[in-house]
Amino acid sequence: MTQKPLDGIKVLDFTNVLAGPYCTMMLANMGAEIYKLERPGCGDDSRAYGPHINGESVYFTSVNRGKKSIVCNTKTEAGREVFLKLVEKVDVVIENIKPGGMERMGLDYDTLQAHNPKLIFTSISGFGATGPWALRPCYDMIVQAMGGIISITGEPGGKPVRVGTSIGDIVGGMFAAFGTLAALFQRMVTGVGQKVDISLLDCQVAILENAVARFSSTGFIPGPLGLRHALITPFEGYQCKDRMLIIAAGNDNLFTRLCKVIGLHELLVDPRFLTNASRTDHVDELRNLLEAKLKEKTAEDWMEILLAQDIPCGPINTVDKLFENPQLAARNMLVEVEQPGIGNVSVAGTPIKLSTVPPADELPKNPAPSVGQHTREVLVEMLGYTEAEVEKYIKENS
Repeated sequence: MTQKPLDGIKVLDFTNVLAGPYCTMMLANMGAEIYKLERPGCGDDSRAYGPHINGESVYFTSVNRGKKSIVCNTKTEAGREVFLKLVEKVDVVIENIKPGGMERMGLDYDTLQAHNPKLIFTSISGFGATGPWALRPCYDMIVQAMGGIISITGEPGGKPVRVGTSIGDIVGGMFAAFGTLAALFQRMVTGVGQKVDISLLDCQVAILENAVARFSSTGFIPGPLGLRHALITPFEGYQCKDRMLIIAAGNDNLFTRLCKVIGLHELLVDPRFLTNASRTDHVDELRNLLEAKLKEKTAEDWMEILLAQDIPCGPINTVDKLFENPQLAARNMLVEVEQPGIGNVSVAGTPIKLSTVPPADELPKNPAPSVGQHTREVLVEMLGYTEAEVEKYIKENS
């Protein structure tokens, strides 16, 4: 079998819905063994989210492939005992339950570290473990709003618009995976584990790009700009004969080539457009001049012309177009997998391409688990439970 970077790393996944499961999905893609603890009966909340096929959630499947599911009610003595025994066997615990929950159950970092000094404990919450809002409840939409990203998304003067994907949860999961790997790397040197504290609000602020620097240096409050870039021009969507085309001429050289190839040489001597700063100051006038010319041909025609001159451009694709994209196909980014109860379903591949991992081995081979599918296997093979002990545990946690 292909060797992956995290082969041999064991992760106890005490997470729910998206931020935590996305983090553990990333670790699973890199070879980590993920033991997902789920509530008896209903399991992860996302199992109830559609679309459903034959009662199985495609949402859940998309971020939980390759994990092992163990039913565990940590409010019971038996469930807490299994949790603590598993902590002694794993390298990482990742949790994203409500703030204060781990402490109330007696499963906080200090308690778990006493059972396993090498443990990496990654906690994902809305506002982090410190600060006046640490115990507030939170969801993705809350941090999108509070973190400023909604305020710079959408059309100028329009109503506030949520980013079209759960970017609060997803970015939080990505930072959590990164932090976990950094802590594992440091453990190789020190031999000691640590706590990784991830705040979804922090993560939203971290990806605001230049908005923070722009405000702190100028006092100007950034707002939504639709398709255009705040600081680079021309760098937005332009109407062609049939549809919009994104053109990104990110420097003076590209702008010169753009003007020449579309036949607007006069713009090169127009004082309004001599520098990026002046072009940005006159962005509306420049857009009108460019679009007047671009509307003479279709977006496909212009793409062929512009790409021949190495000018960055591209269409605004709907999701269905991704399945026809030869570049994504070549990069193995839409992978058809078989899921019991659903059949064949396409999921996103991993964008991390490793020279030692063939495309066919990039994702875990096993499907997303049913609730508690691996309870017996883990209790017997990992914890050494007898059949009688397993039956007793399952009965108490059903």
